[in-house]
Amino acid sequence: MDERTPLITTIHIAPPRQRYRHNTVRRFYTIAFVSTLIAATLLLLFPVGALIPIRRPHHRHRPAPPESNPLTFKELQEILLSTPKEEKAQEWSKFYTAGPHLAGANYSQVTWTQEKWQEFGIKADIVAYDTYINYPAGHRLALYEKKKTKDFPPEWKLKFEASLEEDVLEEDPTTGLDNRIPTFHGYSASGNVTAPYVYVNYGTYQDYEDLLSANVSLEGKIAVARYGGIFRGLKVKRAQDLGMIGAILYTDPGDDGITTDENGVDLYPDGPAREPSSVQRGSVQFLSIAPGDPTTPGYPSKPGVPREPTTGRIPDIPSIPISYADALPILTALNGHGPSAKDFNKYWNKNLGLKYKGVEYNVGPSPDTLVLNLVNEQNYVTTPLWNVIGVINGTLLDEVIVIGNHRDAWIAGGAGDPNSGSAALNEVIRSFGVALSKGWKPLRTIVFASWDGEEYGLVGSTEWVEEYLPWLTHANVAYVNVDVATRGTKFAASASPLLNNLLYEVASLVQSPNQTISGQTVADLWDGKISTMGSGSDFTAFQDFAGVPSIDLGFGEDPNTPAPGPPVYHYHSNYDSYHWMNTYGDPGFHYHIAIVKIWALFTAKLAEAPVIPLNATDYAIAIQGYLDKVETKLDASIAGIVSEEEEAEARSRPTPALAKGHSHDLKLTFKTLHKAASKLLKAAQAHDAWAAELAEEAGEDIPWWKWFSKLKLYFNIRKVNSKYKFLERKFLYSEGLDGRSWFKHVIFAPGLWTGYSGAVFPGLVEAIDDNDYDNAARWAEVIEGTITKAADSLR
Repeated sequence: MDERTPLITTIHIAPPRQRYRHNTVRRFYTIAFVSTLIAATLLLLFPVGALIPIRRPHHRHRPAPPESNPLTFKELQEILLSTPKEEKAQEWSKFYTAGPHLAGANYSQVTWTQEKWQEFGIKADIVAYDTYINYPAGHRLALYEKKKTKDFPPEWKLKFEASLEEDVLEEDPTTGLDNRIPTFHGYSASGNVTAPYVYVNYGTYQDYEDLLSANVSLEGKIAVARYGGIFRGLKVKRAQDLGMIGAILYTDPGDDGITTDENGVDLYPDGPAREPSSVQRGSVQFLSIAPGDPTTPGYPSKPGVPREPTTGRIPDIPSIPISYADALPILTALNGHGPSAKDFNKYWNKNLGLKYKGVEYNVGPSPDTLVLNLVNEQNYVTTPLWNVIGVINGTLLDEVIVIGNHRDAWIAGGAGDPNSGSAALNEVIRSFGVALSKGWKPLRTIVFASWDGEEYGLVGSTEWVEEYLPWLTHANVAYVNVDVATRGTKFAASASPLLNNLLYEVASLVQSPNQTISGQTVADLWDGKISTMGSGSDFTAFQDFAGVPSIDLGFGEDPNTPAPGPPVYHYHSNYDSYHWMNTYGDPGFHYHIAIVKIWALFTAKLAEAPVIPLNATDYAIAIQGYLDKVETKLDASIAGIVSEEEEAEARSRPTPALAKGHSHDLKLTFKTLHKAASKLLKAAQAHDAWAAELAEEAGEDIPWWKWFSKLKLYFNIRKVNSKYKFLERKFLYSEGLDGRSWFKHVIFAPGLWTGYSGAVFPGLVEAIDDNDYDNAARWAEVIEGTITKAADSLR
């Protein structure tokens, strides 16, 4: 038995006796008439269908008010636009950023969040998972130089000891907390290693290949890499694969654009440029292989479950993050040793932000007389993480909207990442609470999530999705994520194409905080670009594992900001603080409130529109565009043409192997793919047109005596909504991607060797990149099957 097995069944032991001729026909008409009469009566009394019994992750909540919904959508919209207040967002931000809140390490913040939501009128529960994570126990980084002496054993002199600390700033109170969190990497390996070291640029796959081609010895050395380009864990992974024994990651100010000390811009806290001691903490889990608890891939980390080895999911070599202030003596000590950046290609010569400080960007290795001692001590434990889950039960319990933000941070602050989103989520919930107090009840159920453990590897959300996958598969219409609500003024989004049209509509309803022209909306100042879904936040498990159409929203830095440029965001640093946010990131918290209004309205439209406001045509058109892009890539490969964009993209991945199969045969399969995509487009256009007709009809006042028309409309809307709800699931492939079976979506996934950025048709593209045309043909067949299945589902 499972959660859907009925407790009572009827067992037929003999055929019923025929009472008279045409008994079957009589029974059919009798049942049809009675069923229709009952359905019509119910429809007049209640505007929705009965609840489908399924396992849901939360217990029964407060009953709906007996009267019909007293709020029109226009009135609800007005509440959601007028309730959010800047001073409230500031209050929530101050609370969340006042002290450390590492994953699994601040239960008082968990209960405060739960109690605050309950105060707003939302029933909230705490959902815990026993997860495998690490906490810092100690670290050291020291540069030693061998004395010139004939003594044996040789004497080593300490040349430089890194502070591995961020400076305490009087102007920024949380930077001086006694319990502030040390600098460290999540899921890093413990170790004490001493060896010569090599500067490896951004640590991309081809950066390492460049070094090997230049006969730079890597095995047994320590890698010094700059942040940027690809996910930090993949920098460490490639170093490990090449036999290196440790990794050090630093932030180069050359990647801060024009807002730099070199350009005369004042350093934080006196100005918007980077504070030299700032350190980017973060996880080094191999995120593009699988997120979540590395000991329970694909199933939830509940007490007593079997645990798998972590090999291949997190590093085996120690790594630590450092500031550019600490990196300076280490990099300058390499001056004159080995090739320099100018001896390599252009990818080594961009954004060299420490040249003005005397760094020549030589790669080394350091001579045998100059070694680094890297110590990383981590305490690995299996400990609870706590998600806070709130629910407003709708009339339709089998159509569910989930929205979420993660609460945990690497630091005491986190005013941008993630707690600008946490403050925004509280204001969204408070606004819906005001609507509830006026008697409103949503058509669809809304679930609110404050995730724990996102920073380590999307752990809290992944475990929750893995636990409630049957329910989500059955009921979840969409997931709406806000991680960093704001750290600047430029609106940005990534989404499943099903949600694009709704975002354009909502963005045009919210006033921009930047009113250079009176009345301009967020949409007026937005370039309209919506990126493809990658990874790096809590939408990953919904989109890539469960097949739930997802969206991620927020305001980021605007690179076109006039000099001195946009304020530098101190990512995962103590300086991502309330003081930084209220001084440079979002003074007055106006952009916080803009994202609250977008988030709330987007959720409300998903929850309240009789016809779910998704757009299958946008998805079909996007798929055609993705196919065109991949086919162009294949044509260029056949012709031996490499564009500048393709060349830059190829920096992150391995050098192609010898060809398997024939590219020209693969080229022929694109005819089938395009044919399937055209079939999907035709079906999508017909479905969207039908949905639009039903939406218009639903807005009309149908008199009670036209009960059959009302009944027919109801069932047609349920039918069209069901097709929308399940469309994204059609693109899941149960076997998953090659070498990373957790990722099930054939259209979207994070890049295997980039980690964060989105890849389209990942199985197909990765096979083409590897010159494995036989495997590419297999993936073309898989993709054609899913597109056809999607088209058929809309008929």
